[in-house]
Amino acid sequence: MKLAQRAQTAPPFHAMSIGARARDIEAQGHTVAKLSLGEPNFGAPPTVREALARAAYQELPYTPAAGLPALRHAISGFYRERYHVAVDPERIIITAGASAGLLLATALTTEPGDDVVIADPSYPCNRELVASFGGRIVPATTTEQTRYQLDLDAMDTAWTPYTNAVMMATPSNPTGTSIPFPELERLCRVARARGAWRIVDEIYLGLSDPDGHGRPARTVLSTDPEAIVISSFSKYFGMTGWRLGWVVLPEELVESARNLAVNYFLCASTPAQIAALEAFTPVALNLCEERRVELMNRRQLALTGLRRAGLEIPVEPDGAFYIYFDVSDTGLSSWDFCMRALEEAHVALTPGRDFGVRTAESHVRLSYAASPEEITEGLERLGRFMNTLG
Repeated sequence: MKLAQRAQTAPPFHAMSIGARARDIEAQGHTVAKLSLGEPNFGAPPTVREALARAAYQELPYTPAAGLPALRHAISGFYRERYHVAVDPERIIITAGASAGLLLATALTTEPGDDVVIADPSYPCNRELVASFGGRIVPATTTEQTRYQLDLDAMDTAWTPYTNAVMMATPSNPTGTSIPFPELERLCRVARARGAWRIVDEIYLGLSDPDGHGRPARTVLSTDPEAIVISSFSKYFGMTGWRLGWVVLPEELVESARNLAVNYFLCASTPAQIAALEAFTPVALNLCEERRVELMNRRQLALTGLRRAGLEIPVEPDGAFYIYFDVSDTGLSSWDFCMRALEEAHVALTPGRDFGVRTAESHVRLSYAASPEEITEGLERLGRFMNTLG
């Protein structure tokens, strides 16, 4: 029997592999400082959890493929109140996590022969989604000078006659850096003029640093209302395992998106959608803001610990909960560094090979979504490990 080619060529996600090995080490009686996975240790706000418990006693039929109307209206209100942007609830599709939103966006826009420009480094699953629909990822090389983010020069260099879409993430996984908003405006304006879709991952937008006036970071929708925007309940709201996200679409794609959504996953989880309505209450939002500030404090803790260990941080993050640091001076590849740190120091990190080409062997991602105690312990262990390397 034949196995599909995409199944044969899809690479592993090394962050998950390292997580599995960390669990094996813990099963042997050791503790592992897990600084690899992007999973906030807070969990969902208590009022959201309570709403889920109440939902368990309700009838839980399928929702419409686009999601509960009440939840789509709540998300629309969130854009209005937080970002001062009007988003018609009809343009919002609730998805089974941001991953399903990325799948939907790719299915809507990519055909065999299409090229999709994406920053190198970037989230690895996007590459496989594009390949699954017959498209080709064209990586745009980024540098420390551009904060490992796409800019107009990098996009122009990667552009081909077959470019049909540009994928951007701001803030980014793995770097925790954002595209400066004037540059984001230029990228969208040029891509739109060339007839390419703009697919913008804003999963970490809620965890961006505020501007100099204390205002939240701006959504791309404030400059490009026709961009395709992916978002999620996983990061800012701390609801990773709930598998709930959303996508905002230009009006011309909405009907097709609903047709694809019902065929791909019928609908997102009904109890998760019901409970998520509580995420937009003042109590839950205030708590999420307190947690965002706490993550900024953890960032400083992690930056200090990495520098004390003698590790180079070419670019400091301004959002999400990642630091992308350089291990070139150790003489180890990123993979060997991560495996030795795990086996010898019991610290779990993620190698750069998950995220692209240019920094694949030189950089490592640290997630500071863990507790302050785990971050402190992990970085102390990492410092001792660095001492063994001389």
